[in-house]
Amino acid sequence: MLLWEETLFKDRDLFELDHLPEHFLHRESQMNSLKFCVRPALQGARPVNTLCLGPPGTGKTTAIFKLFEEIEAHSSKVIPVHINCQMDSTRYAVFYQLYKKIFDHAPPSSGISFKRIFEKVALACADSDLVLVVALDDINYLFHEKEVDHVLYSLLRAHETCPGARMGVIGILSEPTLNYVLDPRVVSVFQAEEVAFPLYTRTELGDILGRRVQMGFYPGVVDDGVLEKVAALTESSGDLRVGIDLLKRSGLSAEKRASKTISVQDVETSFERSRLVHLTYALKSLKEDEQKVLRLAAEQESCRAGDLFSRFHEQTGAGYTRFHEILNKLDAVRLINTDFSGAGERGRSRVVRLRYDPDEILSRMGP
Repeated sequence: MLLWEETLFKDRDLFELDHLPEHFLHRESQMNSLKFCVRPALQGARPVNTLCLGPPGTGKTTAIFKLFEEIEAHSSKVIPVHINCQMDSTRYAVFYQLYKKIFDHAPPSSGISFKRIFEKVALACADSDLVLVVALDDINYLFHEKEVDHVLYSLLRAHETCPGARMGVIGILSEPTLNYVLDPRVVSVFQAEEVAFPLYTRTELGDILGRRVQMGFYPGVVDDGVLEKVAALTESSGDLRVGIDLLKRSGLSAEKRASKTISVQDVETSFERSRLVHLTYALKSLKEDEQKVLRLAAEQESCRAGDLFSRFHEQTGAGYTRFHEILNKLDAVRLINTDFSGAGERGRSRVVRLRYDPDEILSRMGP
């Protein structure tokens, strides 16, 4: 029996989703590619622009944080900046964050224009001989209203208006099905090197989760059978974050029973909650009209895209192009499946099916 003041956790932080692991396993080739792309910056030149592609939970953001950690340890002339485009989805917001990083304080609050912030950032880079490496995480949030073209154009052509300003971009994209066509003026300067982050294999998941178990729990808490079960359920969800959350919840479940070990039953009952980590995370990333389409789909469970569009158009007045983009996005973030059936008026009709129980979706979206 576990005494009331005892715990199974040696280090709880290892099971938090924002924990940066000391040992970043099974991403050596991706890290080497990223280091190769930023190497010119360490030599005072502009870095090679890069695009990190892969499903959610495959280590893209962690790779950037590990890379930036190394850059900051080795150079004071290269300034790495991570931008979360879900939060900062305009050109002004991106440069606001760059300003804060370079000057260590926010720009004046009294309506400073974008042009002024841009000039300050570019001049600081040129005058102090700095190279900016800007990671645009979830870059697809800049696709709306072509904001991505403005952001990339400003960053990558800064040297034209301010000679000596050197900036490079690392884009992070979890939705490769969203084929955004960049402005030709941006294409000529972006020309990104692609770094692929595939889903982890079962063996790799076992290694990564096993390392967390070894460092996060006391010896003997998790046996091989339990770890194998966690790895299998993580593989079925396609997202490493589910496995990390599952270890935490299973540990808490065992503690609640005052047990000194985690059982397979702890894992199975905790999975109901952990598998929804992705749902909660994905819902947070949706814009208002995207939530509207998902809500309409959840109220129908399974329906034809044409019917769904009619109801969406009725409520919002939005056109089919935007609706089509939203369906692709919801499919890419694994909230729906869209399949073609042969039963449409023209022989093919797109059927929309939810990947989660509609009640689970609706209860998390609120009224």
